[in-house]
This record gives sequence, structure tokens and C-alpha cells, in this order.
Amino acid sequence: MTYKKINNLLGWFSFLVAAVVYTLTLEPTSSYWDCGEFISAAYRLQVVHQPGAPLFLMIGRIFSLFAGSEDKIAFWVNMSSALSSAATILFLFWTITALAKKVVMPGKQEPTLAQLITIMGAGLVGALAYTFSDTFWFSAVEAEVYAMSSLSTAVVFWAILKWDAHADEPQADKWLLFIAYIMGLSIGIHLLNLLVIPAMAVIYYFRRTKQATTKGTFIALIIGVVVLGFIQYGIIQYLVKFAANFDLFFVNTLGMGFGTGVIFFAFLIVGAVAWLLYYSVQKSKPVLNLAVLSFLLIIFGYSSYAMIVIRAKADTNLNNSDPENVFALLGYLNREQYGDRPLLYGQYFDSKVIDSKEGSTSYRKGNDKYEVTGKKQSYVYDRNTLFPRVYSEEGNHVAVYRDWLDMGPDESPSFKHNIGFFSTYQVGFMYMRYFLWNFAGRQNDEQGIGDYTKGNWISGIKPLDALRLGDQNNLPKSMTENKANNKLYFLPLILGILGAFWHFKRNQKDAGVVALLFFFTGLAIVLYLNQTPNQPRERDYAYAGSFYAFAIWIGLGVFAISEWLSKFFNAKTAGALATVVCLLAAPVLMASEEWDDHDRSGKTTARDLAKNYLNSCAPNAILFTYGDNDTYPLWYVQEVENFRPDVRIVNLSLFDTDWYINQLRKPFNASQPLPITMDSSAYVTGTRDVLFYQDFNLTGNQELSDIFEFITSDNPEAKVQYQSGKQENFLPTKNFKLTVNADEVLKTKTLSNAAEIVPALEWQFPGNYITKGQLAFLDILIHNKWERPIYFAFTVPSSNFFGLDKYLYNEGFALRLLPKNKAVINDNNPLSETDVVNTTAMYQNMMSKFIWGNMKTASYLDPESTKMVYLSVNKFTELARNLIFEGKTDSARNVLKECLDKLPIYTTYDSNFALSKYELVDLMYQVGLKQEAAKLLAQSKDLIKGELDYHYSLTQNKENLGMRDIQLGLFVLAQFDDITKRNGEASLNKEINTLLSNYERKFGMSR
Repeated sequence: MTYKKINNLLGWFSFLVAAVVYTLTLEPTSSYWDCGEFISAAYRLQVVHQPGAPLFLMIGRIFSLFAGSEDKIAFWVNMSSALSSAATILFLFWTITALAKKVVMPGKQEPTLAQLITIMGAGLVGALAYTFSDTFWFSAVEAEVYAMSSLSTAVVFWAILKWDAHADEPQADKWLLFIAYIMGLSIGIHLLNLLVIPAMAVIYYFRRTKQATTKGTFIALIIGVVVLGFIQYGIIQYLVKFAANFDLFFVNTLGMGFGTGVIFFAFLIVGAVAWLLYYSVQKSKPVLNLAVLSFLLIIFGYSSYAMIVIRAKADTNLNNSDPENVFALLGYLNREQYGDRPLLYGQYFDSKVIDSKEGSTSYRKGNDKYEVTGKKQSYVYDRNTLFPRVYSEEGNHVAVYRDWLDMGPDESPSFKHNIGFFSTYQVGFMYMRYFLWNFAGRQNDEQGIGDYTKGNWISGIKPLDALRLGDQNNLPKSMTENKANNKLYFLPLILGILGAFWHFKRNQKDAGVVALLFFFTGLAIVLYLNQTPNQPRERDYAYAGSFYAFAIWIGLGVFAISEWLSKFFNAKTAGALATVVCLLAAPVLMASEEWDDHDRSGKTTARDLAKNYLNSCAPNAILFTYGDNDTYPLWYVQEVENFRPDVRIVNLSLFDTDWYINQLRKPFNASQPLPITMDSSAYVTGTRDVLFYQDFNLTGNQELSDIFEFITSDNPEAKVQYQSGKQENFLPTKNFKLTVNADEVLKTKTLSNAAEIVPALEWQFPGNYITKGQLAFLDILIHNKWERPIYFAFTVPSSNFFGLDKYLYNEGFALRLLPKNKAVINDNNPLSETDVVNTTAMYQNMMSKFIWGNMKTASYLDPESTKMVYLSVNKFTELARNLIFEGKTDSARNVLKECLDKLPIYTTYDSNFALSKYELVDLMYQVGLKQEAAKLLAQSKDLIKGELDYHYSLTQNKENLGMRDIQLGLFVLAQFDDITKRNGEASLNKEINTLLSNYERKFGMSR
């Protein structure tokens, strides 16, 4: 069999292995973060958050057609990621074998058997190692863009190697045109693919120059970076910007219709491309011809964004930013809703604003022309620095900067702090930690915050790990039982380093190209992102391209091992042994360690709990949500599975945009428009964006309708003039009142007991300004007249309740706004204001309507799902506590039994769960579940003991970074001491009291 056939067969074998693995571990429904939005948008071809992923969505739509029922659609969209990831492994195999073949047999001859074994072994080891790498596997089993983006990267890097191998043949440049088209297509998935361009530019230079020099290599690299910038900014952004300015001129100056300038500009581009192609042929300029054709093919690929405009014009349910015209599309592509960050020059976190500068003018589409919404503002600071890294002035970020860099409370940052934060946090913590997760080992799946117990890399070699993380011989169950506790003993890392050394020794040019790929898809992203502290989630997925590059070297490590073994065996045996050893040291070890924390085949948590959010709501409700994870899964179950389409979801994070408020005024599935009465001109971008509070010393609470009328009035007397000369509405009081019509409340069955109804809701608005989203909320509140139930998801921060906390009643996974006062809080009432629930509705919801799926039996629960376990337990304890307060002990007992039956109480070892367990134990004793309570208490006591022993061992030779966990453990033990004393558990009480006293002495604390 020829080399080519074997190479193809083993490449497809790698694909098959990866495809089987990813299919077996695939998430069957939506998972958390962006996946719910992506699946919903793919199924109905809708518009996702900026900057969009139209090609990804269209491919997802094709895969969704294979689903036989609505509940299988998510599986098939997820399958698009699985097969894309498997195809990435296919091209990685071929990339490794191409690079290896180029080193060991640079000619066209067939390899010897020994060479064939080693080359194919290298391909298998590297490809399968990447198959089972932590970051890549995570993205392979869910509907996210990173799997398909990785495939684009793999294809173009493989294609440039194909061009390199055939560059002297006629028509070899077809590979370069193929690359241009794939890159254009990848823009419709994710921009990470573009980072391969500098490495490809160097390959082109090496192949086309007779004598490569350091200067020439550097120039080629600079040209590659320029081409990257040209595509990212010149094509992706400025083509649309030029089209927008043409349209502005044609519409506003020439009085023509919207879009005429865009069409004219398109004809200009087509004409210019056609003329340049003609000129390049006539004048025999092949490089110009190649460049123009590449530009044209990139544009063809980029044209997938037409789907965004087309579907935005169709006004789909999910229509983020509504980019239906050229200026809206420009803002969408520029990710304007996410703001800017300084990269090369900017402020420190304590810099003071001394001035502001006006930037470019922003436009919106009006009735018959484009209207000015304002000018972009940028601030001038008193202190600036090159390479700003400690720039965010948010309070929680500043605290982390100071703590991370060991700065004094009044110390001003300097350039050395920029370098320190960049090297230790942005590179060390937010990149190298992720890199070592993949190739050395991982401590657990808790999000890392910089302490010794969460999200670190480990190796499994205890003495080495102990140098960084303290004693590894006394680990608690929260670590040892965490399925993401993966020990790789540095073996994949060592293999990759050996492969890199071997590669640089044998072919410095190709090794340098792989190094460039590694840098630009890794550290260059670190430079560009300039991440602040306290990221909402781990960000390792952004660096998967650099892990791909390192996997190439893992594969080439087979040659390094083979050469060493050839000292003892013949070449054929050495190659075979090296392949076997390296397969065991990398992919086999990685698969055995990481399968259990990547197997999502039995997990349906995100979907099931999304249904619980919606089932918490009465028919035709309005449900306010806040973040990704309490919004996107809900969109999925409504849009795809058609579950509770009567509930109107309002995302508070989007509520301050005019396009989103406009969408809320339209029907949405089975939900009628929201009662927003303002004319769209009252809140259009640039109008009433922020209304500041001006105290008019009004006496008492003011009727909400009067306040609303005042702050939406266009009367100049209702506005205040600022120094800029601009007149704006303002908020004259924070004391609000909404008079309640009892007949409306009874008619809509909001409440059934007239005696409970308050004459008015009275509250104080908590902020110093009101946004247009809050303005729309007041509009809804005034004009809803209790016809539609209003809820807040229980995960919405209380700061977003508009000050209405005392009128919100828990009914499950949502808090309902009700016009009645909560019970008086006194010594006889153990319930705080936020604990009070509507027990009748909540009991029915949690016991009859809620879906708990397989949370208790799933092979793996990711951190977000585990967090939802804690929160679900809290819901059960809140309900049971209220039922006990109302004297409904039997119902409370049923609730606690349901909690034990449906949730993984005994198999969840996270230390943060301790607080929920102590409350659960206390309530179980109160309702007579003494045996169950004693069992859970004993187990919880052992878990806390393990945590405290571990933390105590850390304090012997490490800085104490776990004080919160220590205090939590001691607090829970103190509560257990009280509980066992009250409930006659003498032996348990004695044991716990002794433990508590010993730990208080060890940690120097006292009660």
C-alpha cells in the first residue's frame, strides 16, 4: 500500500475515533452560556449577539433538519460541533504527517517501513492527544462556534502545507485561493482563524525566496500581520463603513432611497475588481492577480453576513441589535455594545478624567433619512501609560489589582505594575494555567480565583504540586471526588517539548512556523484581549488554536523518542515502540483521566431547569431575567421545544437599547406585546439614554404615572439644561407610589383575598439615574393593570428589582410582584423579607410542575449545573421553612423528601454546598426526619473536617488564602453543634463540639 493511501486511511481513522468519542460524550440538549442562543438561532435562522456567526448558524440549521422531533434538534446542532471537531483531528493528522515527512524524507520517494511507522505514529499520537485535550473536548460536545472555528484553522494550515509541497507545480496557487475562500467563510464563524495568516506568510516567503534571511523573515512576518489587519479592519469593518458613508451621502444629500448608496458602492467594488483582474492578466502580473482573486474569494466567503441583514429585516424573534440597515450592521460588526479597552496606550485604574473628546458621529435610520444619534465620546486622563494593563476603574477590579500585585491601599500603579499584571495574571494565570490544564493536569473544574484550591493546574507528582499548592497528601473530597481532577504527570507536555526540540533541530524553518502559529493563537490573543480580573467564566476556549499547535509537537515527539530508542533497537522496532509509548503517555492517559468530566451524554440540566423558570410563572406572564445562563436556556426551550411560549422573557441586560424595547412591543410566539405606551421616538438611541436624579424636595411618595408623564414630556419646562447646552429630562424624586385598583387585582386573579390587597405600592427607587430600560419598566408597571403576572428570575441580582423587593414573593425559580405586604418581621417570625414565599403556588410548582431530569444520576455535572444544584436546594429549604412557619409540617416534610429524592445531596462534595446542607439538616430535624438528618449531618461533618484539615495543612507553609472557606466551615460546625444539642443527638454533639473546639484553637479563633 502506498504512503498516500496509508496516510489517508489513518487520517480517516483518527477522524472516526474522534467522531465516536464526541458523539458518545455529546450533550443531548442545550448547555449553559451561549449554546441556548446559538441553537435557537440556528433552528430558526435568527440573529445572535454581536458580531454574529451566520455561517455557523446556517450549518447548524442544516444539521437540525436531521432531527425527527423538536427535542432532538439540540442534539443535532451539537453534532455539527462534534463532526467539525472530528474533522479538525483529521486535518491535524495530515498536518503532522506532512511536517514529519518533510523532515525525514524531503524528496518525492516512498518512505522506508521504519520511516512510515514513525510518521504515521506521530500523526496518530498528536491528533489523538488533541482529541482528548481538555479545552478542545469541551467545545466539541456543545453548540459553540469554537469547534467550527478550529476546523477552519486546521484546514487553512493544512492547505498552506499542501501549497508548500506543490508550489513548483503549475496551478499550485489554487491552494492559496482555497485558503482565501476558507478564511472568508470563517469570518461567518469566528475571527480566530485569521491569526494563522502571519505563519502562512512566513511559509510563503520560505518557499518563494532562494535564500531566506532573518531580515526577510521578519519582513514577511510584518506583511502577514498587515494582511491580518487588512482583513480584520479593512475588509470586515471598513468595507461596511465605506458602504455606510456612501449610503449616508445618497440618502441625506441626494435624497435617494435607503440602500442606494450601498448598491452604488457594491458596483464600484465589482468594477474595480474586474478592472484589476483584467489589468493583471493583460500586464502579466501574477502576484496582483492572485491578490485580487484572494480578495474576491474572501468577499464571497464574507457574504454569509447577508443572512444577518436578511433575517434582521424579517424581524425574527431573536434579533440582537436589529442590524437591518448598513449603519446598524456596522455597529453590530464593531461589537459596539461591548465598549472599548486600551491596548497600546491608555489610563491607569486611578487616573482622573480631566477632559473628553468627541469622536465620530453615530447615525440611525430615520423615517426618510439617517439621523444623528450623537458623537462617540472618549475621555482624556491625567495619567497615561504605554501598554496599559491595570486600567479598569471598577471597584472589584481595583481591589483585585491591589491584592494581586501586593499594592498598598493608597499606592498608585506604575509601569512596573502593568508588566507585573501582564506577566503573572494575563499570561501566567489566564493563559499558562489553561495551557497546563491541557498538557500537565487539572486540579478541579471550579473557576480559578488565584487561591490554592480552585482551578489550578496540577501534575499528579505530589512533591512538585506541593511547592505551589501546599500539602497534597491531605486533600479533601471536594478535590479528590471532583471528576475534573486530572493527573497527566507532565507527560503530554514533556512529549511536546521533546517534539519541539527535535523539530527545531531538524528543520528550523518549519519549527519556527509552528512556533508562530503557537504564538499568534495564544499569547497574541492575551495581548489583544487585555483581560480584567474577575472574568465571568474561564476563558481557555479562546486559546485552543495554540494548544492545536502544541499538539503538532506532541506528535513529533514520537521522532525524538524513536531516535533515542534506536540506540537499542533497529529503526523499525524503535518507531513502533515509540508510537506505543507515546500513545500511552499522551492520548490514552488523557482519555482515561478526562473522560468522566467531559461525558455530558446524560446531562439535561440546562434544559430542565430552564423549564422550571418558566413553570414558576402563571400563564401569560412577563419574566425578567438578567444574565446568559438564566436567559439563553429559556430562549432555547421556547424557540425550539415550544415550551411555555406564553411567557414573555425580558432580558434586563438588553433592556437599555431601543431595538430591544421595540421588539418587546411586538408579538413573540404565543406572547402578546408588552404594554409599553411610549412612542418609539421617546427612547430612540440618543434620546433619554440616561435621566439623572435632581432632588425637587417633593413631599411623600409621588404617583408613578405622574412621574412617568413628567420624565417623558417634551415640554422644555420638564427638562434641565446642562453645560453642553443640551436639554434633558430628569428624575425629580425617588419616592414612588403605584395606586392599586383592588377590583383589577381580583378580576385578574392576581390575589383572591381582598383583605390582602394594599391600597398602593410604595417604594424608593434605589439609583441616582434612570435608564431607558427602567423607563420602559415603569411604563409596563403603570399600564399592565395586573393583567399579566410580573416575575423576576430568582438569579436576578436584587439591585435590579427597581426597589420593589418588599412586594416580591418567591414562587419557585421566580419572584412574583404582588400588591400585598409581607408578614411583619419580628422575633416570632424567623423569615427575612427576602425569604417570604407564596407557599401555595411554590409548593404546586416544585412538587408537581418542576422537572429535575437526571441531576441526581448524570455522570457529570459541569460547574454551572452544580451551582444550580445548590440554588435548587435553597429553593426547597426556603419553601420548607415557610411551610413550617405556617404550621404545615406534613407539607414541609414532603418538600424535604422530594429534595433528597431529586437532587444529588450526598454525592456533591463542593465546600460551598455546606451552608445549604446545614439548613437542610436543621429543617429535617424540625419535621421529624431524624434518621435522614443525622445521616446527612454526619456526612457533612466529615466533609467539613476534610476541608478544615486541608486548609490547616496549607497554613503551615503557605499564605492563608482560604479564610472564607475556614470561616464557613467553622460556622457550619457551630450550627451543627447547636442543632445536635437541640435535638438530643448526644454522641454527635460531643463529637462535633470536640471538633469545633480543636479547629478554633488551631486557627486561633473563638466563639
